[in-house]
Amino acid sequence: MSATKQLQKVPRDKKLRESLRKETLRVVADSKILPPANMEILENIAKQILEHLKVSAEYLHFTMILLGNEIWREVVSATPFQRRLLLLPQCLRNNLQCKGVFDEMGLLCAGCKSCQLDNILSRAEQLGYATLVAEGTTVAIGLVEEGSIDAVIGVSCMPVLQNSFAPVTLAAVPAIGLPLLFDGCENTSLDYDWLFTEMEQLSGNTAFSPLSVSLLKNRVNDYFTPERLTAFFPGNSETEIYARKMMAMGGQRMRPLLAVLAYQSYATEINEKAQVALAMVIECFHKASLLHDDIQDDAEARYEKPTLHKTDGIPVAINVGDYLVGKGYHILSQLQCDPAVHARCLGVVSASHLKLSEGQGADILLQKNIANTSVNGMLRIFEQKTGEAVKVALMTGAIAGNAPAEDIEHLSKFSEWFGIAYQIRDDLNEFRGESERKHPFDFPFLLALLNQSMNGESPKFAEMLQKNNFGILIDYLKKYRAVETADRYLQQYIAKCYAELDLLKNMKLRLSLYGIMGKVFKR
Repeated sequence: MSATKQLQKVPRDKKLRESLRKETLRVVADSKILPPANMEILENIAKQILEHLKVSAEYLHFTMILLGNEIWREVVSATPFQRRLLLLPQCLRNNLQCKGVFDEMGLLCAGCKSCQLDNILSRAEQLGYATLVAEGTTVAIGLVEEGSIDAVIGVSCMPVLQNSFAPVTLAAVPAIGLPLLFDGCENTSLDYDWLFTEMEQLSGNTAFSPLSVSLLKNRVNDYFTPERLTAFFPGNSETEIYARKMMAMGGQRMRPLLAVLAYQSYATEINEKAQVALAMVIECFHKASLLHDDIQDDAEARYEKPTLHKTDGIPVAINVGDYLVGKGYHILSQLQCDPAVHARCLGVVSASHLKLSEGQGADILLQKNIANTSVNGMLRIFEQKTGEAVKVALMTGAIAGNAPAEDIEHLSKFSEWFGIAYQIRDDLNEFRGESERKHPFDFPFLLALLNQSMNGESPKFAEMLQKNNFGILIDYLKKYRAVETADRYLQQYIAKCYAELDLLKNMKLRLSLYGIMGKVFKR
């Protein structure tokens, strides 16, 4: 038997299970660990608990699961029953007498009373749970990401629970796991009293109830329908018609979503008009920057449609971009909130406007200055361009929601690290992508790393870029391991993002941003 297998046992003695549960509850309460906690933290604490209680190390993974449950408990118990999923394994059914049928989602219980499944499902559905009898956590994570549920109570064997830990943590899915009493693919069992106790816990503490990023995203998208936009763009001048059209065009609406997430996370009372206005302000600035970027990059298409400067000319596109900048400030000026909050929002927006322009200016000059641009200089450009766009959204929403100064500072740093990680990821994706490579400057971070590594061979570096020879460039990137170095930088800045989120006191925003990180930087 492998060492891992030996550590995945579940105590058969109910008193021992209860003793371990009580101790993990005490330890988590004393240490005030916030979810999601990584595997290393759980393992270290679990070892201490087993040593303290003088319990065999064979229950290490069981204790780690108990710790994870206690860390998530406040969030799960604050989630309404109607927003929870009960995930059960198919092996709980009576394999010989079961009359249920399977579909693409899992087992459809026939209610034949040949096993405990019917009783469990009936109790769960009476409470309002969504239920699923299926193996693995992929479906559960998908349901959280699409906004159908906000938390999961899952039953499975120890190996499956262990394998679920990484994806559930990465997606920041609030979850409580109950292990089967013994492994086996059929006719197994569990502690039913424990399961029913977990199912019926409900605190009603709204401070810990999670936000559904997917549901909020749908709401934010609705703000930009032509009908909703007329409230902010009521005129019929040609410029305003162009601007309204640009605002209605697609995209992920990530920036206004971040503003709304931050506002909802901190505001004690949600002012829907203020929330819509915040989203509109952020999107005005974003769409203005896209119009100007497209001109500067001479881009042919945006959202799979011809860019405005291609269809109507550069002067029109510049003017519409300028109009949207003015419109953003105009909407912000009318935001109904405390004057001090209003002034802070204006300060954040105007400061980010300046930094974004500085970052864009440096980016435009990269082709001339790449040989003299250090790796740190490139990171600074990423911070100003992408980091500031994230920062202005998060901080404006947080300030409007009266977030504490400490959290504002953490959100500022998180945004900077996120912007850098996002751009490095894009450079790597661009380089590794299957589409035809057009120009070395499509992945400037790799060029900066290569230039730094080729210290003393700068003439060769400049000559290589002038000839635009991808064959030679790729040979040099391999020789100096620039891609591997970029991957290390990416992981470093992703870790910085998570470290900053771990300092956030606001549970709602912390978990929402963890979930966004998991989707953006999915491994």
